[in-house]
Amino acid sequence: MHHSVTLDKDKCKGCTACIKHCPTEAIRVRRGKATIIDERCIDCGECIRTCPHHAKKAVCDSFGRLKEFEFNIALPAPSLYGQFHNLFDISTVLHGLLYIGFDMVYEVAKAAEMISDYARSQKEHPITPQISSACPACVRLICQRFPKLMSHISPHIAPVELAAIRARKETMEKTGLSSEKIGVFFITPCPAKMTAAHQPVGLPAPVIDGALSMTEVYLKLLPAMKKVKDEPSIQTSGLMGVGWAASGGESATLLGEKSINVDGVPNVIRVLEDIEDGKLSDISFVELGACTQGCLGGCLATENPFAARSRLKSLMKYLPVSRNHYTAEDGESLERQLPLEHTPVWQLDNDIKTAMEKYQAIELLLARLPGLDCSSCGAPSCRALAEDVVLGFAQEEDCIFHMRERMIGEDYLPPPFRK
Repeated sequence: MHHSVTLDKDKCKGCTACIKHCPTEAIRVRRGKATIIDERCIDCGECIRTCPHHAKKAVCDSFGRLKEFEFNIALPAPSLYGQFHNLFDISTVLHGLLYIGFDMVYEVAKAAEMISDYARSQKEHPITPQISSACPACVRLICQRFPKLMSHISPHIAPVELAAIRARKETMEKTGLSSEKIGVFFITPCPAKMTAAHQPVGLPAPVIDGALSMTEVYLKLLPAMKKVKDEPSIQTSGLMGVGWAASGGESATLLGEKSINVDGVPNVIRVLEDIEDGKLSDISFVELGACTQGCLGGCLATENPFAARSRLKSLMKYLPVSRNHYTAEDGESLERQLPLEHTPVWQLDNDIKTAMEKYQAIELLLARLPGLDCSSCGAPSCRALAEDVVLGFAQEEDCIFHMRERMIGEDYLPPPFRK
């Protein structure tokens, strides 16, 4: 499994801040350093946000990769437009991308409008509520932690994938170049979409050649955009497509559907639990975003997500509602080609009998632990420590309260834990 989120052990202080915020309990602290369990990581970027020592980072493709191709296409996420102060025309950003080395720009917002139009034309989803497939971190979270809800996920591919497919096809028709000579690069606001670019969910092979950090592109765009003077407009998207950048943008395109939009991983988990319990059966569509304010809050974005949303609303003020529609003659399928697969990272053992024995051992050990979830042992919770002990990755004595029993006196414990 390729992951964008990585750990710089030289910067890690073993402070346990990251393990308390990881939604899939994918991080442990052992021997004074954090370690990431690759199988559980969904690249949501929560550890990047919460690490006070900047030991977690997102690894993206280098801008120098453009030299590998004869013709390069930029796929700007609509969240990019909200990063700039005093921006009055989205075309200024698009021209700036041409100035910094791209030969063509294809807006992801354009593809989003096509998917929105296609979604409105479809019959009612047989299973409600339908869950958005736009956020790859949320899709991977469901495949790991809520496998019963996989059938609720929208069958549509992500807008960036449709944009990549159409941009490559159009370029091949116009230039006569083969697919291998065309580089398609997504400007990503988050590590989850970086990972999805190289390992897409529901497609047999990647359709994007690379994903560039929005922060890196932003720094290159600032001086380039100053050179844009009286250029003709090349924007091809409308209000609906650009609106996908913020939480609620996708659900708004459904025009009247009873929907809710949720952002932030803790909130997403709570809503998924409610759906699993049958509490949201009256809702027809649920839009999920792992980041606060949707993609505007991605950890690779540069601006405060609330300020970026305000700027985006100003840019959308005079845009037409939509400029793009899906037609059957387009030839591309907007639905996943492969079914979603459950990733059983929480499975204790392949053999059900052995798994039940381990589960019972975990429950017995959990009853002996204090239940404070203080994370001083290096695991995110007492249950996680009990699992680690039973699976052979930790020892019961890693709990500082159990260690106290082997020490003389209570001064070994920090003051908050002393009796």
